[in-house]
Amino acid sequence: MAGQTMGQMSAGGSAPQAGDFFLCDIFDAIPKNDLASMEHPLFSLGTRPDRRILNYEHNGAEITVVPSVKGLATIHDKDILIFCISQLMAAVNAGRQVSRTLHLTAHDLLVATNRETSGDAYRRLREAFERLAGTRITTNIVTGGQEVTSGFGLIESWEIVRKARGGRMVNVVVTLSEWIYRAVLSKSVLTLSRDYFRLRKPLERRIYELARKHCGRQDSWQISVETLLKKSGSASPRRVFRKMLRDMIAAQPLPDYALEERPGDIIRFSQKHEVVDPTQRPPVLSEEALEAARALMPGADVYALEAEWRAMWRRSGSPRLRKADAAFVGWVRKRIE
Repeated sequence: MAGQTMGQMSAGGSAPQAGDFFLCDIFDAIPKNDLASMEHPLFSLGTRPDRRILNYEHNGAEITVVPSVKGLATIHDKDILIFCISQLMAAVNAGRQVSRTLHLTAHDLLVATNRETSGDAYRRLREAFERLAGTRITTNIVTGGQEVTSGFGLIESWEIVRKARGGRMVNVVVTLSEWIYRAVLSKSVLTLSRDYFRLRKPLERRIYELARKHCGRQDSWQISVETLLKKSGSASPRRVFRKMLRDMIAAQPLPDYALEERPGDIIRFSQKHEVVDPTQRPPVLSEEALEAARALMPGADVYALEAEWRAMWRRSGSPRLRKADAAFVGWVRKRIE
């Protein structure tokens, strides 16, 4: 395995054919995360090996997560999946052929996810691959419009295909689970702030995921502490969890979202940087307008374009728009020109 080149083997152990793998070569791909793992707690928030069997049920979704001897995959291990999903989505949006087997450079992954590139960082990266492949999930969560009860690893397999002289991994082949790959092909993903990778505390990352999934582009979203504890996957008692939330409220570490505690044991999330005039709601764009933008700018993140257009609309005094779709598409055309 180690020391062989990509021309000698693919993720399945045989010489690759055209289309067998996807090369992760898109510089500065926009971070993307799959909706299902943002909604449901699939990853451990522990910093030490976590060998618990996790059982979760909420609104018809049932999940059992079983660790390997290495422990459960952690929310920091998830960086690998985010990197892979981001590369695949950028390629899909650009009209490139993709595969669930990806050939990536370890250094690029570390840089993209805001990690050190020391020798110890490569060792930790290898341990993350081992936990992702070893953690087994049984669930009926819908991905790509299909509800199938199945068991799988978060990644199906991984191999070091080239090492540096000192034994450090250089090139790695990863095969994603069919479950994750189906989510990518159906575009069941959301854009993350690049500052997500600057969040060091596991609970901060998990709370940001939930805020991004549920608050999204709304002005605000609120949830009870009890439900937030359940959805976060935290193993802390409620009083400890509430104290951690209050520490986050004091520090406000999340990109894009502010937290506040409300009466009734409620946590409210709101947009940090958007001030909405209550007399003039932001214009709503149709899916047809977003598709038109994708056609005009293949490979671009249309939601980032929409956010930029909304910011421009506010800076110009939030004028009333009779045809918001036409205004947005016209703005995209001007950008191209």
